[in-house]
Amino acid sequence: MTTPKVINRSRREEILELAVELFAARGYHGVSMDDIGARAHITGPALYHHFKGGKEEMLAEALIPVSARLLAGGREHTAAHADDPRAALRALVTFHVDFALTSPAVIAVQLHELDRLPSEPRHRIRKLQRSYVEEWVGVLRRLRPELGDTDARVLAHAAFGLMNSTPFLGRDSLAERPRIAELLTEAALSALDPEHRSTP
Repeated sequence: MTTPKVINRSRREEILELAVELFAARGYHGVSMDDIGARAHITGPALYHHFKGGKEEMLAEALIPVSARLLAGGREHTAAHADDPRAALRALVTFHVDFALTSPAVIAVQLHELDRLPSEPRHRIRKLQRSYVEEWVGVLRRLRPELGDTDARVLAHAAFGLMNSTPFLGRDSLAERPRIAELLTEAALSALDPEHRSTP
């Protein structure tokens, strides 16, 4: 019997996750380094050993890798179904719903706090996000040739609005993850593909 591999997070990753949860709950300006230190059981000044740039660095590190992973995952799924746009769309939706359910705090921070970053990291994140959207646009246009780029982009953003609703569902709702995943998946696919039929 194979023992599952345990992935140990670094102390830095643990602190970053706690900071993101606080940013999501109280807002970027409502959280101090001392608040983050108290949650992580470390002094505020000692946090600068892990994050020399303070809260700003934490915010950038919370959002840039996530945006990069979404783009990489989107490209992987579209490439895996290059000849079947409907399968590619389902793979993209399933991938994004899983992200939305596992990362509601990150989504909340992205929605409300991105503009707190300086221009360089903010523009980098925006560029990654635009490229991710274009993966969806390409799939939608192959599936529905009648759509122009603008129409496909509008539909993609509308689907993101559905799937990225997880920060507003509350922890109790997210405990019913399989059902929430099913509802979000069906809602997104129905919005994007008029010929989509729910699986029995």
